[in-house]
Amino acid sequence: MKAFDRTLDWIERAGNRLPDPVTLFVFLIVAVVVASVAAAAFGLSAVHPVSGEAIAAKSVLAGDLVQRLLTEMPKTFAGFPPLGYVLLAMLGVGVAEKSGFLVVALRALVSGVPRYLLTAAVVFAGVMSSLAVDAGYVVLIPLGAAIFLGAGRHPIAGLAAAFAGVSGGFSANLVLTPLDALLAGLTEAAAKLVHADATFAVSANYFLMVAFVPVFVAVGTWVTEVLVEPRLKPVAATATQDAAIASLTPAERRGLLVAGLVLLLFAGLVVALCLGPDAALRDAQGTLDPLVHSLVALMFLAFLGMGLGYGITTGTVRSDRDAVGMMGGAMADLASYIVLAFFAAHFLALFSWSNLGIITAIGGARSIEATGLSGTALLLALIVLTMSVNILIGSASAKWSFFAPIFVPMLMLVGIDPAATQAAYRVGDSATNMVTPLLPYFPLILIVGRRYDPSFGIGSLVATMLPYSLFFTLSTSFLFLVWYWLGIPFGPGG
Repeated sequence: MKAFDRTLDWIERAGNRLPDPVTLFVFLIVAVVVASVAAAAFGLSAVHPVSGEAIAAKSVLAGDLVQRLLTEMPKTFAGFPPLGYVLLAMLGVGVAEKSGFLVVALRALVSGVPRYLLTAAVVFAGVMSSLAVDAGYVVLIPLGAAIFLGAGRHPIAGLAAAFAGVSGGFSANLVLTPLDALLAGLTEAAAKLVHADATFAVSANYFLMVAFVPVFVAVGTWVTEVLVEPRLKPVAATATQDAAIASLTPAERRGLLVAGLVLLLFAGLVVALCLGPDAALRDAQGTLDPLVHSLVALMFLAFLGMGLGYGITTGTVRSDRDAVGMMGGAMADLASYIVLAFFAAHFLALFSWSNLGIITAIGGARSIEATGLSGTALLLALIVLTMSVNILIGSASAKWSFFAPIFVPMLMLVGIDPAATQAAYRVGDSATNMVTPLLPYFPLILIVGRRYDPSFGIGSLVATMLPYSLFFTLSTSFLFLVWYWLGIPFGPGG
């Protein structure tokens, strides 16, 4: 363990010597410019596995892309995937926090959960948050840090446990999620390249994904309490931590009661919007897709309502100006993140426009195909390739859109069911999300960490999350291989 800790310490020191994250993204933009110019000059390209179209590297200094950069700069910034989620959610969370509701609610929660279950509860909540698409990144990770702080534990450990659950366990769940449908459609299309009448069920990986949930919770709990939390530097006690040992006052109890009633009424309204043929949160086919895509907006309204209900009851919100000021304060807390998001958005846009990410991914897949591997070795190669490409391309569906047409037919021809191929991909896709600075939510998590430790840098976050990435990979890969070798169905219809 000491050698492992020394390795993590070295990674942390080396990573923290990197420049400010904003400057780092500026350097990455310069690197994309140089690489795209060189790749375009040498004619780097790849053939799309579905359309057969040649995808050529593009220089981002070409006239049309320079024009696009300048004319679409506001759109690129505003369209940065996490930005709208973060700002919207934090408008409500800001009122809930600054009114005192979150602090008191977390104190009540901590006092009601046995200490030995706290870590497992946070990791489990993170895994299950994939139901809300990306909302777990925005809401649960900051709450994980606050919950641990309120319990007298290190807030960075709570942040890490929540991040591990949300990111590492994104493919696992006890119920089917929107990601299952996205991946299944791509897998079926790829399978039809071999058998024109092939079908693939959305639930084809369900059994394995359910089995992954306790694995993520158990491993995430062990890593947090044995490897991560003991090596974290102590942070100064705060009012939140000091208040954790204090009992709730009558006013606070009344405030929580009102907030609870607001949440209950709000939940009833949401249920009503999901019922009936003309319900706003159901689509024409009767599915709840509109509800899934409304979850961030619903969270904003729920936190805003609970914060106002608590604040008005306890006197922390006495006028509309107080509420507006709390929202403004929440935006002020995000100022550094907004600046960072501008540069991150343009790095990702330029990287995408250059086609370097797609060419790299297709080239890696073709290289594995050319090795002549078969069976288990191919599945393991797919896991490793996915882990590697995931450093550059975070979207699970984007990667699978060009991996599936290569690997699904190739493995079908050697007798491997598409359900196994897709499951192997999902193992690799979960492994490195939490250690890549290119994850769109990485800057936000870094900002949250700095609220508790101003010296918390990129190296600190990577070193903190690396044990989760390593042990999640080992445990889920082992379970996947055992499942495959024993011939257990990966899911109904798979």
